[in-house]
Amino acid sequence: MSPSPQPHPLLGVSTVVRRDGMVLLIERAKPPYEKIWAFPGGAVEFGESLAVAAAREVLEETGIVVEIGAPIDHAEILPSPESATVGGHYVLVVFDGRPVGGDLAAGDDAGDARWFAPEDLRSLPMTRDTRRILASLGML
Repeated sequence: MSPSPQPHPLLGVSTVVRRDGMVLLIERAKPPYEKIWAFPGGAVEFGESLAVAAAREVLEETGIVVEIGAPIDHAEILPSPESATVGGHYVLVVFDGRPVGGDLAAGDDAGDARWFAPEDLRSLPMTRDTRRILASLGML
């Protein structure tokens, strides 16, 4: 028997971090989307602002300290047979982020964290929304 879905959408954040024409991505280490590349991000904790959550998630998953800019996009994952592995309803606010410090090291639920040049992105397995956002930014 599958678990019942959460009664309300869960709010998350994701951040597009770019430096010298490259973009920072993480390889997710846990389901859903294990071994799939995506922007660093995760759940907003109760009482936490969206920008603070975005900066925290980038630091936890990559070791990079970022200055969070404006929201640049959003993503929504709805319960459906195709997203059964996700198991819920998620709304993600996607921010622009500028690296200001730290040392790159995968952490938290990231199996890997790397800077990618646009020419190296096409062949990567990545989430649909990551691919869509990269394309909208002219990186794919």
